[in-house]
Amino acid sequence: MQDFGKVAVLMGGFSSEREVSLDSGAAIVAALQSKGIDAHPFDPKETPLHELKARGFQTAFNILHGTYGEDGTVQGALELLGIPYTGSGVMASAVGMDKYRCKLIWQALGLPVPEFAVLREDSDFDAVERGLGLPMFVKPAAEGSSVGVVKVKEAGRLKEVYNSLKHLHGEIIAERFIGGGEYSCPVINGEGYPAIRIIPATEFYDYEAKYTRDDTVYRCPADLSEADETLMRSLSVRAAQAIGAEGVSRVDFLKDTDGKLYLLEINTLPGMTSHSLVPKSAAQTGLSFADLCVEILKTAHVG
Repeated sequence: MQDFGKVAVLMGGFSSEREVSLDSGAAIVAALQSKGIDAHPFDPKETPLHELKARGFQTAFNILHGTYGEDGTVQGALELLGIPYTGSGVMASAVGMDKYRCKLIWQALGLPVPEFAVLREDSDFDAVERGLGLPMFVKPAAEGSSVGVVKVKEAGRLKEVYNSLKHLHGEIIAERFIGGGEYSCPVINGEGYPAIRIIPATEFYDYEAKYTRDDTVYRCPADLSEADETLMRSLSVRAAQAIGAEGVSRVDFLKDTDGKLYLLEINTLPGMTSHSLVPKSAAQTGLSFADLCVEILKTAHVG
């Protein structure tokens, strides 16, 4: 096996997704150690990042979710330190974290995205409601794990919801509701992996359904025709390539009642907990969790 040296699993951090990151990190440390790799947890909230060099770490497995961890900030710091790290680089991480600008890129390339609008203090909220229809989803552009996502069902509530979310990071976007199915498709080293159908225990696939509920249903293989499975994998790869994503990413989809697929968002640093989707998909190809972690570690790079 490749010698990775002393590996820091970057976990925890400062974002609203800290607990998810700690769960993912603990699973990764155990998996890498089971493969004989000298892996250790490293939480930048507890220990400054520049200590990586002083403590002899040679490679970083990044599982810092959310702000600072997957928005290009940590990636830039690791570039300056000269420490190879897993996942996407600075630019792709920044774009992937910003749902608004990511959608603009996909839209410009002709990829299918739901109609959306950016909300600001001076927005004509009634016009947005009329244009997108109800219900609609409102979400912060730069939060992950469905933090801050609200389903607006009643007319006249959009401004109130905007005011409750505007303190969060990045723009607030309103998005047309797409009824039908929710899916997710990993991309690993430029290859689309088996799609997963998500049937949330809650009204939609929110933080609770993702991380705390045991009755959210995941179907892999998904209930897709061969043509739709092929299309979803192809769209996932194109979506990841469009922003320059590397290593492992995961693209979320909506399928409307007419069967049309829409790109929802990309996660350039997908979770690796027991509930997480990338390990479920990889398992369908015969890749164990520990082997998946090693494959991800092999993608560590600088630049």
